[in-house]
Amino acid sequence: MLGTFQKSLLRIEIEASETELRNSLLRPAQLEKWLLSGRFSPGMPEELYSGFQFTTRTGPIAIHHQVDVAKPNCLRLILSQGIDGFHEWYWGEGWLQSRLEGVSLLPLAVGQTMNLLSLRQFLSSKKAEA
Repeated sequence: MLGTFQKSLLRIEIEASETELRNSLLRPAQLEKWLLSGRFSPGMPEELYSGFQFTTRTGPIAIHHQVDVAKPNCLRLILSQGIDGFHEWYWGEGWLQSRLEGVSLLPLAVGQTMNLLSLRQFLSSKKAEA
């Protein structure tokens, strides 16, 4: 793999319940609404589960994801191709933590920050609509 080893750990407060965060991270129909890499291919399950695999694209770069852990408050993805590493998500009432480590040419901390801000905006707009 070309690139440099990078790691980033971010934790934010977010005005959302644990259930809202779980649905936004584990349900692909919700996940694709805020994840910056865009749309998923057909055949995604209603909810992510351990062992499921899928690929996203960041521009011309494909990133393969294998769901390692999918629990009510934790998601761990093993990444390959455009990023060789892992991405862990933990959440609870009013907070979200994201840990990303891997070798890549992509600026991982920038992408991670943008995704967290996108999720926060997505959940804020859902609250405003209600």
